[in-house]
Amino acid sequence: MAEKGTRKQNMKNLARILIPLLVLAAASAVVLTRNFSSSPQQIQRTENKESQNDSSNQSLPRLVDLGRGTCKACKMMLPILQELQEEYKGRANIQIVDIRYKPEPARVYNIRLIPTQIFFDATGKEIYRHEGFMDKASIKQKLQEIGVK
Repeated sequence: MAEKGTRKQNMKNLARILIPLLVLAAASAVVLTRNFSSSPQQIQRTENKESQNDSSNQSLPRLVDLGRGTCKACKMMLPILQELQEEYKGRANIQIVDIRYKPEPARVYNIRLIPTQIFFDATGKEIYRHEGFMDKASIKQKLQEIGVK
């Protein structure tokens, strides 16, 4: 009789563990499905709306920096990129994307390492890609090479 009671108690304990795990797994599946259901075109349109609020940015060369606020190189690049945003205002569109909060562009651009800087010409064609820390002088040189004055 004691063995039957122990088995019943073990099943109750197992259910207390498994039910929350199953709920968590189901919720994770829903989140992952939503993240991967966006097409690259939808993501590009969303990104364009955010980065090109005024029509003057639509035909500008663009630098997209994809990183994460927790990585050391990303933290080092943030003030550089913010300075460049001000310095090149009206001449180039400098975008900083934190993939913690916006993971879709990392998938769209096939990011393998952070930070990654992608340079686009005024037509939107990718011209150059760099992985890792990139100093201000190198960024300015690359912007000049793609036609930013």
